Amino acid sequence: MSFIIRFINNFIDNFSDKFYQNIIAENRWQLIIKGLLITLEVTFFAVLLGIVIGFVVAIIRSTYETTVKPNLLFKIINFISKVYLTVIRGTPVIIQLLIVYFVIFASVDINKVVAAVIAFGINSGAYVAEIVRSGIMSVDKGQFEAGRSLGLNYFQTMITIVLPQALKNILPALGNEFIVLLKETSVSGYIALMDLTKAADTIRSRTYEAFFPLLTAAFIYLILVMILSAGVTRLERWLRKSDRR
Repeated sequence: MSFIIRFINNFIDNFSDKFYQNIIAENRWQLIIKGLLITLEVTFFAVLLGIVIGFVVAIIRSTYETTVKPNLLFKIINFISKVYLTVIRGTPVIIQLLIVYFVIFASVDINKVVAAVIAFGINSGAYVAEIVRSGIMSVDKGQFEAGRSLGLNYFQTMITIVLPQALKNILPALGNEFIVLLKETSVSGYIALMDLTKAADTIRSRTYEAFFPLLTAAFIYLILVMILSAGVTRLERWLRKSDRR
């Protein structure tokens, strides 16, 4: 029994020493906080950019599929959209990030946060586009006819009638996409952006102790994902309740 008590006491003492050395000493916790704020900043603005790109591409793709005889210009725009979706969804996000920073903006002194937002926003937009397109195509065609019978043109019908119904169906899927985007930002360190993961790795390089800094970063990511997941779950419940009314 005394052996177990000594083992527990030694474990606690060692744990507290390691925690102090890796997180508290030299205010290393500030690196974690700064990294967390940058991660949230990149995620937030990338989500906004992804939503804008996704909705535009989704409307183009769904309109093309429902148009009987699209003109040449519309065919070209739809072809560009298909190429965008194929390339972005078919290549790793880390490659896209490196191309944006080291190739596209190689000759420009661009802020690393801006480069990360552009890269992750473009990547997210491709997935959001397919989610939104599936939502639009799930709306009954009679809704289009109802809008046209009220004197609305195609885009007025899309914005005021179809998109609100499609958005209600795809909100949970969009929430899950944003959770994935939050975790994908962990590769921002490849362009030397001091995000949460890079901050933990920086502490590791200074203390030569990998367990605590990486575990701390993993724990913070887990908390953020749990909060977002809980929000998505509550949203799904609210949507089910509204459907029964």
